[in-house]
Order: sequence, then C-alpha cells, then structure tokens
Amino acid sequence: MASRYKNRTKVTNNSSLYSEFFQERNIKFVDQYLTPRFPFMKAEDRAKIGSIPHVWGRGDRYYKLAGKYYDDSTYWWVIAWYNQRPLESDVTAGTVIRVPVPLDDVLTFFH
Repeated sequence: MASRYKNRTKVTNNSSLYSEFFQERNIKFVDQYLTPRFPFMKAEDRAKIGSIPHVWGRGDRYYKLAGKYYDDSTYWWVIAWYNQRPLESDVTAGTVIRVPVPLDDVLTFFH
C-alpha cells in the first residue's frame, strides 16, 4: 500500500511568526507537508471503482471503517474524500456512506 505522504511536497517554515516556538525548541525552522488538493472523481472514474454501502450509525468513525474494510485505519481519509465529507461531523446517523473498494484501485487515482 502506498503512503499518503509519498508524493507530498515538503516546505521549510522559518517564518518570523513562529520565532518564539523556534526559540523555545532551539531550532531555526520546521519542515512541513503542504496540504494536498485532491481532485474529486468524475462520474466515469467512479463507475470504474466498486463501493460498499455503509449506513452511518452511532459511534461510527472513518478510521474504524477503514480498519474494517481495508485492515488499515490510516486510510480513513480515502472514505472521507470519496464521500466528499471531510469531517465525521458532516455525517449524521442514517446517512449512507460508500466505502470505495478495492483500496489499491482507489489509490491509483492519486498517482
């Protein structure tokens, strides 16, 4: 499985806004990953990928669904992205969430 950080761009942050932070930690900068911009899938791309419906219930979390369907909870973001609901607070009980499968096919969309 691919890491979600594999193709991410790193930048060096040495902004004076963080001078107190840097001074407290005796460092001059921090390396950070840029926030990725994931394109939404077109209808023809979605048609190529299978998905499993899941009715959102009390106690559900993206990471739990990723653990159940992918055996790896770190891929929670794939389910959030696929459903275009970045936060769990965007989902209410009874909402049907689609879990895209197989994961390897979904991840090829990002390469």
